[in-house]
This record gives sequence, structure tokens and C-alpha cells, in this order.
Amino acid sequence: ILRRRRSAGTVNNQPAQSTMPAAQPLIRATTFSINNNNSNPTHRIRLVPHLDSRRTLRFEPITRDLKDNDTPLRIGRFTDRSGIGLAAVNALNTNKLAFKSKVVSRAHAEIWADNGKFYIKDTKSSSGTFLNHLRLSPAGSESKPHQLKDGDIVQLGVDYQGGTEDIYKSVKIRIEAGREWQAAPNAFNTNALSQLRSLSADPHTQPQSAIAHGKKRMPKTNIPDCCICLFAVTIRQALFIAPCSHAFHYKCIRPLLEAHTSAFSCPLCRTFADLDEDVEVEAEPEPEADIEAISSPEEDDDEDEGRGGENNLAPPMVRDGAETEVEGDA
Repeated sequence: ILRRRRSAGTVNNQPAQSTMPAAQPLIRATTFSINNNNSNPTHRIRLVPHLDSRRTLRFEPITRDLKDNDTPLRIGRFTDRSGIGLAAVNALNTNKLAFKSKVVSRAHAEIWADNGKFYIKDTKSSSGTFLNHLRLSPAGSESKPHQLKDGDIVQLGVDYQGGTEDIYKSVKIRIEAGREWQAAPNAFNTNALSQLRSLSADPHTQPQSAIAHGKKRMPKTNIPDCCICLFAVTIRQALFIAPCSHAFHYKCIRPLLEAHTSAFSCPLCRTFADLDEDVEVEAEPEPEADIEAISSPEEDDDEDEGRGGENNLAPPMVRDGAETEVEGDA
């Protein structure tokens, strides 16, 4: 009888011990998933052609959003096995980036994000990977990771037979990182558009006293001077407004436009843009208050002329000349 009671007591105590630890793994799993989702933002990188003095291999800009510990972007040679074309392959938003050049190896290099920074390494390519004109590793050997920064130049391979044909040209890439604010409306491009509209006054309404010593005296504006000739950007001039909202005289920027056709790199901020990109977008209507604010300076000038021209001079403006720094969104 005593043996039976002892054995029954041990059997009854076993479930009480096994039920307690069973709930612990569930709590740990839920806390890990919540912390992982909140602390893993995306980071955008853009690979654009580097426009130098000589003819380089042209390709469409490639944009990718990466997270920490994501699958690396694998760079290699384009092989037309799918039959959809090079531009379609790079636009599929996959981790494979292809370039149509025989100096690029099939598995050439990799790019990934870690702790908010981008890194690149050569994956045993034969023609080499260059970062700011420095080769990462010898032929056939893998390199150590190197950090990529905004404005860095990455070259894949070396020109073969002088690079007379596109298929034998090396690929030169300019890295754009941390420029997400330029793709959306911000204080800089919105102000630049309003300043441009302020130049739309009728040039025939200028007083005769604006011409002195055989030279035209144009009214001062808030638009910075042309960074090429360092003269003012004002009315009755042929202007070129870049997609980054920087303004130039068309006469000054024309040699750069003719050298690279539709590919354009801003001389101020070095932002790449395709001038043949589709412009069919729906513009949002502006508030009436903004329209009145833009047109109010012209009304004030009319009132000053009626008073006898006491305040014909424009108020002093802060001119930033060929300033290159641009303030982003807070």
C-alpha cells in the first residue's frame, strides 16, 4: 500500500512541474518580433551614371530601398535569358543589378546596408572594382567591405580595346544616398518656384529710367546668381531650371546639355536627372493666400510710383551668389 501511494504521488507532481516553463518561449517570441519591426527602417540608395569628360556607358538610374541585414544587392553582367531587356530587369525591384558590358563579371560586387550605412565589396571579379579610383582587391580575390558615401564614384571593370564600343566600356557609377528629401516638396524647391513666378511680370511696364549708360538695369530678385557666369538671374533672359530647382542661364548651361544629351548632372548639388523623363503629372492647386503673396510686390510698386517714386528701389536682399549648400526638411 505504501509503495502504491508513493508512486501515485510522484505521478501527480510531474504535470505541475512541466506546465510552468511552457509559456516562456511564447513571451520571448512576441517581444522579439515587436522590437524588430520598430527598429529596422529602410534606407534608399540610388545608382546613377557618372558623367565625366569622355564617353561612358549609359544606363538607367537604379533606386533600391534596403533594410539592415537584408539580402545584398548583387551586381553582375547582363545576360538576355529572360528576354525582357536590361531596363526591365533593373526595374523589377529585385536584389540583382545588371550592366550590359563584357568587362563586368557575372558575379562582380555586392552592396548592402548595415546600421544605416551602405557597404560594398568585390566578389572575386576578374576586371576589378574601384572605389574613388582605388581598386578594392586583386583579380579573382574577394575584398573586405568598404563604406559607401553620398557622391562616391564606383567603377566596375576597366575599358577593353580603348572602350570604342559600349560593350567594352567600364561602368562608372555615382552613389546618391540620403537624398530622399529632394524627391518630395520641400522649403527649397517650393520657394524657388515662387521666385520664378515673381519674374513673370510684363517687361514692357518697366520705367524708362531703368536704362542708364547704354546698359539695362533689371530689378533685383531673390533668385541666386548663375553659378557659371556669376551674373544675376532676372527677367528677359533664357533660363534653364533643373529638376533640383537650381536655375542657370541657358547660354551658360548649354555646353553641358549638349555634351550629354538627355543625361544631366547639376553643377551645384551633383544630382543626376533624366531630361527625357515623363512630365505628365497633375499639379496640385495652390492656396489663394500664396497667389496673393506672390502678386503683392507688383501692387506695392504701383503704389510707390503713384506717390512720386519715393521708394522705387527694391529692399535689400540677401544674395547667396554661387552658394552650394541647401537646407533640407527638418
